[in-house]
Amino acid sequence: MTLDRLQLLENWLKTEFPGKSFELSAASADASFRRYFRIIMDQQSIIAMDAPPQLENCAPFLHAAEVFVTANVHVPTILTQNLTQGFLLLSDLGNTTYLQTLQTNPATADRLYGDATDALIKIQLISQTNTFPEYDAALLRKELDLFTEWYVARHLQVILSQKQIDDLAAIFSRILENNLAQPKVFVHRDYHSRNLMMTTPNPGILDFQDAVYGPITYDLVSLFKDAYIHWEEERILDWVIRYWEKARKAGLPVSTNFSNFYRDFEWMGVQRHLKVLGIFARLYHRDHKEAYLKDMPLVMTYLRKACERYRELHPLLNLLDQLEGIQPDTKMGYTF
Repeated sequence: MTLDRLQLLENWLKTEFPGKSFELSAASADASFRRYFRIIMDQQSIIAMDAPPQLENCAPFLHAAEVFVTANVHVPTILTQNLTQGFLLLSDLGNTTYLQTLQTNPATADRLYGDATDALIKIQLISQTNTFPEYDAALLRKELDLFTEWYVARHLQVILSQKQIDDLAAIFSRILENNLAQPKVFVHRDYHSRNLMMTTPNPGILDFQDAVYGPITYDLVSLFKDAYIHWEEERILDWVIRYWEKARKAGLPVSTNFSNFYRDFEWMGVQRHLKVLGIFARLYHRDHKEAYLKDMPLVMTYLRKACERYRELHPLLNLLDQLEGIQPDTKMGYTF
């Protein structure tokens, strides 16, 4: 946050709370241009969101908060707003993320992920059309193009041959065909351990401003194939089964055949992992946020493992090998 923005925020707080003294400290920053500050006033803690209007739009955040609260899940309460200057005051959901808890106490994983999938099902159950933007072919494809533009061209500095371009286009079409055939629900779009807070009731849910209406497996991928924490595939499988059983019981439109549902989950993951590699490359090269580089290998591991499992995705695995200079005869781990 620039000094100008900080001064603007302080001035606005002084007009909102005349005569009150307060302490202001950095709470967190996300991958966008938003910044969050914790304000202590009268021994109470609230959060200020700083979203510069020329770079960020607060309206989708306000809208999603309004919708999600009707699902009876724990999202911040909007206390006051100044959309002209790009400031919101929110209730404070604390400073302990799922990620911090899972890293220090992995034994809590079953309970925390159970809470997270319960909340996710509540959100999915209130889904309806014309509430959030459609997660349609154009948007899904735009996200896939981030991989080509930022990961391949900018990060790896590779110029694709015409054959590679054609192969990638065919692969993208195949991925999107699967994604678009899935039942649609409300999608948070970043439902992972950094955006879930340890609260009562649990979890506190943040960063929902990009919510859309789209494939039912998307948020599950964000949660269990999380770029910031790794779990063994057996545990992920177990958690996905538990979600699937709860979702069926709740009446959500999940496949009655679990293997079909898991395949959809994996293929949705391929779309997300390609997108995330592109986003992490962009955060590094455009926004000079170096920390995301260390998270790329886990995302690539998820991507490669899914590609190994499905014959139709082997062309993508071959392309990844070409990009990374891996010889086909050094590959291990699958035979068909």
